[in-house]
Amino acid sequence: MKDANPSYLKNHFLIAMPHMADPNFAQTLTFLIEHNEQGAMGLVINRPNGLNLADVLEQLRPEILPPAICQSLPIFSGGPVQTDRGFVLHPAGPQFQATMDLGELAVTTSQDVLFAIADGHGPEKHVIALGYAGWEAGQLEEELIGNTWLTCPADSHILFDLPFDQRLTAAAARLGVNLSLLTSQAGHA
Repeated sequence: MKDANPSYLKNHFLIAMPHMADPNFAQTLTFLIEHNEQGAMGLVINRPNGLNLADVLEQLRPEILPPAICQSLPIFSGGPVQTDRGFVLHPAGPQFQATMDLGELAVTTSQDVLFAIADGHGPEKHVIALGYAGWEAGQLEEELIGNTWLTCPADSHILFDLPFDQRLTAAAARLGVNLSLLTSQAGHA
């Protein structure tokens, strides 16, 4: 009998297993913004793309010199889909032109959030990404069955307080897993 109430993973982390072959997701931690019968959408939160907020603001409003702090705010490669589209993941509360409430968190896709962050009145905690990760209906479930990912509920401390290079191991540690001790070979019993 098919489960009438499937378990979806919205507001969870996807932790890439060491044998992840897809270079877009190898050694990544992804926050799932949405997961339902139609598919899933998430943001990779531990892979900076080499740009910072100052670089982006120079393109969006070239007439205004970005504050120096913007040079230390990295932009992440959120995933391989629509890599020219921006997403800002932040704690719930502040609303901007295009903010989607996720419960304790929110994601904003409008430029006004970037300007607010630069001008000092945006969300203090945030992850800024270009692009997103997307899965068609049933695709993520197949990857989970294939042991491509571990999952755990998202943790705002990992999202916003840890350096990006510690996020993956910290999320795995929430499950009691040390990724460096896992084999890169997949198997089924």
